[in-house]
Amino acid sequence: MSFIQRANSAAPPGYETPNFPSLYWPLPLKGAESFYLYNPNDIWRFTMLWTLMFFVAIHISAAAWACVIQWRNWRLIWIAPIVFVVVGGAQGFIAGSVVGGLPLINSTSLGGVYQAGYFKMSTWIPFVWALVNALVLILSSFAIHGGL
Repeated sequence: MSFIQRANSAAPPGYETPNFPSLYWPLPLKGAESFYLYNPNDIWRFTMLWTLMFFVAIHISAAAWACVIQWRNWRLIWIAPIVFVVVGGAQGFIAGSVVGGLPLINSTSLGGVYQAGYFKMSTWIPFVWALVNALVLILSSFAIHGGL
């Protein structure tokens, strides 16, 4: 392997991208097989998919609660789950793309940072960032009075 090939990618020779979730039990440290991401497009895809799943799940629970509360208005409430899933999907795609690094804006995202430092990324990192995105979504749904 030449220096130029190594400078373009931190991936070891013969590296294959793991399948989507590829979460592994991190303990014990020496006993489990670990999965890592090297390609920024894979980092973006994992982060975006996890964020999308979390956001859609949160929006489906909110839609279910809206349906339970407004069950008497059955002529209009059936649209709530559809609208909530579409909005949650759009929000999840946008938030996951910004954090994970849309291939067009790769230099300021997770993928760009890990590629610039020639680091390997555990498949848990996109999961954790998607969870942080979901917690920010939940926190931002509350009205906070008083302010700064």
